[in-house]
Amino acid sequence: MPISILRFDLRAPAFSPARADALYAAALDMAAYGDAHGFDSITVSEHHGADDGFLPAPLVLAAAIAGRTRRIRIGISALLAPLYDPLKLAEDLAVLDLASGGRVATTLGLGYRPEEYAAFGRDFARRGALLDECVETLLAAWTGEPFEYRGRTVRVTPRPLSQPHPTLLLGGQSKAAARRAARFGLPFQPASNDPEMIALYLSECARLGVARPLVLPPGSGELIWVSRDPDRTWRQIGPCLLHDATTYAQWQPAHQQHSAVHSRASSIDALRAEGLYRVLTPEQCVERAKAQGALSVFVLFPLCGGTPPEIGWETVRLYAEEVLPKLG
Repeated sequence: MPISILRFDLRAPAFSPARADALYAAALDMAAYGDAHGFDSITVSEHHGADDGFLPAPLVLAAAIAGRTRRIRIGISALLAPLYDPLKLAEDLAVLDLASGGRVATTLGLGYRPEEYAAFGRDFARRGALLDECVETLLAAWTGEPFEYRGRTVRVTPRPLSQPHPTLLLGGQSKAAARRAARFGLPFQPASNDPEMIALYLSECARLGVARPLVLPPGSGELIWVSRDPDRTWRQIGPCLLHDATTYAQWQPAHQQHSAVHSRASSIDALRAEGLYRVLTPEQCVERAKAQGALSVFVLFPLCGGTPPEIGWETVRLYAEEVLPKLG
């Protein structure tokens, strides 16, 4: 059966009529609705200091979502690990694992914006070493046993529910990222569909004797909205979708970053024609699922770019009521 995902990053650009507090409230309500209506997972992201208020605290939002849901999986992708104190992060993720019943999966990433490192007083040039230290600390901390950390003996409690540790993945798009994931024996979540990086990860896992290597590629990168009238919906939220696309397009090339969700469009018409941001009727969603088969993934982004919640709800409800029942 296709995988159904809700994605939130809570951008609230100045031109949007939606207030930030309304977007956060809607995200929690949509999470509860998705939990009750058969969605598989919810994904939240992280960036700092963005003009549009991009979600800077994914752990807080993930905890709030966990409190409003009972079964749906929650993914943090990606958490910018070098910006965190490793011991505090180990505690926070352990508590989140316990409070959610082990439903949270965290992808650790480096990030690619030097201004974020500067804001937190971190050395961008040392980001790889900082991530290595963070992963080492998390894995040691979650044993519940004392361990050596920066020249002193420490212990992190409580132990997480998930054993041997909460679900942890490593993201990235470089050879160093692929090797890092293999070295730690963790799943690899590349930012783009790069066969070379995937092959390198798998070969390193084989060399190091990793028993169960796992790659979670980003897939097509398509983001989905559902509407009875796609033309109307494009007119309503086209500026919001274009804001999301152009912001990423400005961030990523400036810092030599590339991902599966990378638009080159500079207008709403070009964005629609490009096909990464797709507004489909319920019938078109069903056709898409049949064409793609069991590996089909629907990433719904109902509040993208400050989309007013009342419009975002149309996507969520139509998908739950008129698409999901036909995908079983």
